[in-house]
Amino acid sequence: MFKKYVFILVTLFLSSNALAQWELVNDESTVNYVSIKKSKVGEVNSFKKLNGSIERNGKVSVDIDLASVETNIPIRNDRMKSIFFEIASFPKANISTTLDFKSLDNMSVGETYKDSVIFNLSLHGVAKEITTNVRIVKLEKNRILAVAMSPIVVSADQYNLSEGVEKLREVANLPSISTAVPVTFSLIFKQQ
Repeated sequence: MFKKYVFILVTLFLSSNALAQWELVNDESTVNYVSIKKSKVGEVNSFKKLNGSIERNGKVSVDIDLASVETNIPIRNDRMKSIFFEIASFPKANISTTLDFKSLDNMSVGETYKDSVIFNLSLHGVAKEITTNVRIVKLEKNRILAVAMSPIVVSADQYNLSEGVEKLREVANLPSISTAVPVTFSLIFKQQ
């Protein structure tokens, strides 16, 4: 009888563990973009604070704290926050999609999964669908890596950010700042 109870407890533990959601590991995850000024000078920028999860139903949500933008120049960070992102009104961007949760759970360590994913990018009060190729790698039993297989080009025009680009250009006294921005991501999720 004791063995039967142990078996039931182990089965319940394993099945609840298999259904646990995945939480984003901020310190090991990155969202980067390249700003291009003067038609030929590219600079890599990033965000320090990300928060996200993959729920049991497969829904993925990643919030980007726009106040955590890092351009490696403090005055530019301030300008990006106040002039471009307007964080007082739009403090976060959000990426969301749906993945096959069972496939993630069933991956073996070292296994790679590639897919074309349609996700929603909500930025500056505008939400648009974007399609990109994503690679997911099972790093450990309870850790996965999701990366964009190629840069995603985000246009400021589509997110009502063109005016902010122009204001930045004027303040920095630049001849041009590109309104098309390549974005990459590398996200680590840990199963809870």
